Formats: sequence, C-alpha cells, structure tokens
Amino acid sequence: MIQDQYLIECPIDSDHDQKYLQNPQNTTVYNEVPPRQDIRDPRGINKHLKLDFSDVLAEPASFHSFDKVWTWSDILFESSKLWCYRIISLLCAVPVSLLSGILFALLGCLHIWCAMPCIQLCNICMPPVRTLWASVLDIFVAPICTSIGRCCSSIYVNVTKQRP
Repeated sequence: MIQDQYLIECPIDSDHDQKYLQNPQNTTVYNEVPPRQDIRDPRGINKHLKLDFSDVLAEPASFHSFDKVWTWSDILFESSKLWCYRIISLLCAVPVSLLSGILFALLGCLHIWCAMPCIQLCNICMPPVRTLWASVLDIFVAPICTSIGRCCSSIYVNVTKQRP
C-alpha cells in the first residue's frame, strides 16, 4: 500500500483540468524511496552490526590513494561483505534454525509440561508442609539447640601470649 506522503492530490474539476495539468507549481516529484516493508530486525537486536567501509578503512588528510583505488576498494569491501554473509548464512542458517527450533520446542515443552506443574504442585502443597516443618522444628530441634546453647554459655576462653 502506498503511503499518503507519496500521493499527489488532484482536484476533480472539468473546467480546470487543462489549467491544472499545465501548472508546474502543482506537480510534486518525490525522490525519496519508500521505506522497505521487509524489516528483518524489528526490535533492533543487531544495531551494533551496521558496518560501513568508512568504519573499517579511512585515509587521513595527509595520505590519499588514487580515487579509483578508493572507489573500487569500497565496492569490493561492500560486495565481499554482502556475498560472504550470504554464502555463510546459506550454509549455516538452515542447520542453526533447525537446531534452535528443536531446542526452543524442547525447552517450551519442558517448561509447560514439567516445570510449571511441579511449581504449581509445590505452591499447593507447601502451606501444610510448612506448618508441619515448623512444628517439627519447634518440638525437636529448638529444645536441643536451646539446651546446647545453655550448656556452652558457661564456657569462657582466655587467650594469652606466652613469652619465650
């Protein structure tokens, strides 16, 4: 679908058709290219990978190669970057996509069918277990720890240095 900014409004009036078509002030030419609809990184995950020739190679003001060498180097850099990426992604994209899909499907299945039921089961069973555990601690462990603490409270340790 064409965006509104690229459309030219033409009035429908039979008396002024010839005048409107001959008037160059009403014609607008847009030189901008409409934005691409095929957005492959909509969340901007790989913003750091936007790399141009001038980001890698740059000549200072005191040194300049021939203009043709600079232009062809730029073309060769961009072309080799593009085609090497395409070839490597052709070789790697399918296996990596397949493995990633299997891994995420496995993790999703484990999370949905194993982890969440266990967590919900623990959430349901924990209040009675917590009450039982607190009672066991209060009945058996607390008196033992209190007795050991009272027995050891009368022990005093003095540290002195002996002279040779």
